[in-house]
Amino acid sequence: MRNELLSIFIVFSLATIGYGDYSIPWHTIDGGGGTSSGGTYQLTGTIGQPNAGYHGGGPYELLGGFWVGGPLCIVDLEDFAQFASYWLEVSCDAGNDYCGGADLNHLDDVNLDDLTLLAVEWLKVCPYNWPLK
Repeated sequence: MRNELLSIFIVFSLATIGYGDYSIPWHTIDGGGGTSSGGTYQLTGTIGQPNAGYHGGGPYELLGGFWVGGPLCIVDLEDFAQFASYWLEVSCDAGNDYCGGADLNHLDDVNLDDLTLLAVEWLKVCPYNWPLK
């Protein structure tokens, strides 16, 4: 039995020799090669341009490269902590910024309906004007 285990160990050891670490390199071809528009705004790009990096001003952000990451907003535990601090609050209105943004449906309280809205956005890029950031 001992010789069989030793043989299995040797075969396994030899089978793994020569295998290096795996890597998945990330590359971008920046620019997109097209036009995107919405309302009065339009963004045009061509393929092969240098990476745009990060640019932001007012409520607008542009991040070149891969999503998610960078300064873009992601719905995460910080949002949940903000939300939880107002859990079951019943006096939410514009005067208190709808309980610090936790009253996501603006129905004057923070309850299961608001938690459902938070769960739908969980670990996604924040919707425009996300109130919990």
